[in-house]
Amino acid sequence: MKLINIGFGSLISDERLLAIVSADSAPIKRMIQDARERGMLVDATYGRKTKSVLLMDSDHVILAAITPETVAERMGIAVERYEEEGERE
Repeated sequence: MKLINIGFGSLISDERLLAIVSADSAPIKRMIQDARERGMLVDATYGRKTKSVLLMDSDHVILAAITPETVAERMGIAVERYEEEGERE
């Protein structure tokens, strides 16, 4: 088991992590609200803007103030950047 620092002294187990997603989309915001209502939301942002949402195998939803790319890099996963249509300069 490897513990991953998700910021501000908070650690998660890499074995329990299912997905790392950006917090910007409406479906993810609904997922956050649903987890809050079920008592399964963990806010690890320490009052900062939520940049990533971590989905755990225990059905917990964890909010983090670091980007999904940063979480992946801390796990040792190579992150390939790509531009979506409309993001080009």
